[in-house]
Amino acid sequence: MNYTISQKFFFDAAHTLKREIEADSSRRVHGHTYNAEVFLSGPPDPRSGMVMDLGRVRSELEQLRQMLDHRLLDDVAGLGPATLENLCRFIAGQLQPRLPALSSVRVWRESVGDGCMLSL
Repeated sequence: MNYTISQKFFFDAAHTLKREIEADSSRRVHGHTYNAEVFLSGPPDPRSGMVMDLGRVRSELEQLRQMLDHRLLDDVAGLGPATLENLCRFIAGQLQPRLPALSSVRVWRESVGDGCMLSL
């Protein structure tokens, strides 16, 4: 049996974005509250019954959150333009070495209803 567990977190951050639609407002520094959810999949450990201890997952997410929360995302090394796609890729890249069961990352902005999901 394989299970998928998940944990959510959020961060508030600012960025700029060069685009052709909604260009003026996107090019100015502006901010969002981003929601993110990570998914880990695999068989449960025979001793603990868990895919992974969610306490460990929360600890890793808090370290990652500190890299993104109340930051100008344009300045986060390795992120690239602060698109939802790049945020998913960045989060996955930061977590995969420490959470090998990571199977998906989802990032969304509740206020405007858009989101992205990266399946690994």
